[in-house]
Amino acid sequence: MCIDLHTHSVYSDGSSTPAELIELAVANGISGLALTDHDTVEGVAEVKRLGEQAGLSVLTGVEISTTLRQHTLHILGYGIDADDPQLHRWLLPLQQGRERRNAIILDKLRGLGIDITAEEIQEISRCGQTGRPHIARLLVAKGVVDSFEAAFRLYLGRNKPAWEGRFSYSATEAIDMIHRVGGVAVLAHPGQLDSEMRLQPPLIRELALRGLDGIEIYYPTHTRKTMKKLKTLAAELELLATGGSDFHGMTRPAHRLANRANGFCPPCALLEAVIARIDKQKRSSLS
Repeated sequence: MCIDLHTHSVYSDGSSTPAELIELAVANGISGLALTDHDTVEGVAEVKRLGEQAGLSVLTGVEISTTLRQHTLHILGYGIDADDPQLHRWLLPLQQGRERRNAIILDKLRGLGIDITAEEIQEISRCGQTGRPHIARLLVAKGVVDSFEAAFRLYLGRNKPAWEGRFSYSATEAIDMIHRVGGVAVLAHPGQLDSEMRLQPPLIRELALRGLDGIEIYYPTHTRKTMKKLKTLAAELELLATGGSDFHGMTRPAHRLANRANGFCPPCALLEAVIARIDKQKRSSLS
């Protein structure tokens, strides 16, 4: 059986409800799962309840957008107390930053002669966090572009006509908050930083000094060469190895939920190690 510790739902930029996510996980033979929506824990309780009812091991989770020097990094938090008020207060500026950026992006698109309203975006996003992926989907739906990728390539990507930055915490701040609410911090999809794997070793070593607990080694676009180098780094720095598909449903069909049949199947032993580290983190926070 497989595990999948990196998934998204309608509460951020995925297309699946928690119930749909659990139904697919069961159909795929997944034994362990984490919902890691962007900068929100809104769907975590529902996924955990439904997943455990279906016999899955479910970790609470979140994916936090951060920076380290000039690099944008995503930090996954596992085993967090999703009900902790300090976490909700801490996530709020990230959520408000998305809302401010969305308004500016819409203004820029209208300045380019593209008529898009906030109400139309809300219909696409359904609930939870709204961001650039939802705007991209609307651009496709309205025939402005012919694909999700084209929306970013032509309008929404960095340095494109409708690009706008937003507030982010530092990687250190995210790691510290994850620890404060009982979780462990893992660097998501590190292979995306540099396909030649030149940037990752010094960055990951620095993050380890700042408290990073693990790195996401098993990821759909990681090559065998990338995974081998990441495994070596994890062993050297005593970091957890984790894995997940970055499943978004229909919005990113190339990132299918883990399934032995499709060739992406992070092993169950990874989950056992993560749970052990979470338990250790919780004990240390109580001492």
